[in-house]
Amino acid sequence: MRVFTGIQPSGTLHLGNYFGSIQQMVQLQNDNELFMFIADYHALTSLKDPQALKANTLEAAISYLSLGIDPQKTIMWAQSDVKEVLELYWILSAYTPMGLLERAHSYKDKVAKGIAANHALFSYPVLMAADILLYDAEVVPVGKDQIQHVEITRDIAIKFNNDHCEAFTLPNFKVDDNIAAVPGIDGAKMSKSYGNTIDIFTTEKALKKQTGKIVTQSVPVEEPKEYENCNVYNLSKLFLNNNELIELQERYQRGGEGHGHFKLYLKERIWDYFEAPRQKRAYYLEHQDEVKDILLEGAKKAQEIAAVKMQKIRDAVGIYR
Repeated sequence: MRVFTGIQPSGTLHLGNYFGSIQQMVQLQNDNELFMFIADYHALTSLKDPQALKANTLEAAISYLSLGIDPQKTIMWAQSDVKEVLELYWILSAYTPMGLLERAHSYKDKVAKGIAANHALFSYPVLMAADILLYDAEVVPVGKDQIQHVEITRDIAIKFNNDHCEAFTLPNFKVDDNIAAVPGIDGAKMSKSYGNTIDIFTTEKALKKQTGKIVTQSVPVEEPKEYENCNVYNLSKLFLNNNELIELQERYQRGGEGHGHFKLYLKERIWDYFEAPRQKRAYYLEHQDEVKDILLEGAKKAQEIAAVKMQKIRDAVGIYR
């Protein structure tokens, strides 16, 4: 099965990124044909600093490789390295009703949050459709907020197929209902937008500071503590097996430890869990040419597929060569 996903070059990754998406991608690459691109064209809708975009694109590749994406199993490339996506984006624009884009929730939400309204932001779903359809993606793992974009992709593909030929595979979205929203340090969903994240690749000192800011109830040390709604406990669950979870619950119920003890426990769990990825990341930071080669090799494989698809689309719409 061909699985397709895009990743935003948005800088530092946090626990919500990993447990909400990356971990699933690492698992999917073992039994599927995984296509993963770094969405630097998409990032232009919000990131206007050219040096930051270049740095973030390479940083995204380094981070995902460090966290388990295997270039022997996964085709990974930078979106801008395969120009066919822009040609398909323009052609699909001619088959996209304005009303379809005007109903897009994501555009309205972003404008409401203060992001400047422009054509790129408005037509974002068409470029996303080009990303997906160019490679005959069968499954697109998304969060619930991205379901509509996959549905828009299907609508555009159906219109094109009806007007010309069965050129495009209709993709299906995949939402993993078993993945709960990862809580941030304030209990709300972990997000850079909320400023409540715990970073994956940071120093031990900085990690201790972040976990130390987790909001907890004020309960005397000697008293038992409630774990069900405790932000520290709910984050710790991500790293524990069933026996370890029961042991932690018993520590909460016994009393004699404050939330500060549990925050330190969580910090150690996070630090130990990501030890191997930190080592891999240090290697890639010292060998960035190797990372660039991986992206270029991925782009070459992606471009070969894209070229065949685009020739079929050009013939269908009448582009003369």
